[in-house]
Amino acid sequence: MPSGHVEAIVDGTVVAESDTYELVEGNVYFPPSSVKSEYFTKTDLHTHCPWKGDASYYTIKVGDKELENAAWYYPDTFDKAKHIKDYVAFYKTKVNVTAV
Repeated sequence: MPSGHVEAIVDGTVVAESDTYELVEGNVYFPPSSVKSEYFTKTDLHTHCPWKGDASYYTIKVGDKELENAAWYYPDTFDKAKHIKDYVAFYKTKVNVTAV
């Protein structure tokens, strides 16, 4: 597990931050406890990854800005991805994820 402080930021608002995370395929996966749930709403979108499982998505709302399906997580993973079960990752084109 990588270490160092990481943040997910939307319009200057930190929507997730952690000192522990997982890095998978170039994406930072934040532990569920590090996500500020008041900004997140579950959506009906689901996608499938052949080695991680079925992903579920969140829309993020900060002020008047709404980013549809901007974050995803795997509620039920395959064995190879157990380490990211329920961890949240963000589309880099929608959310600024930085190490600080």
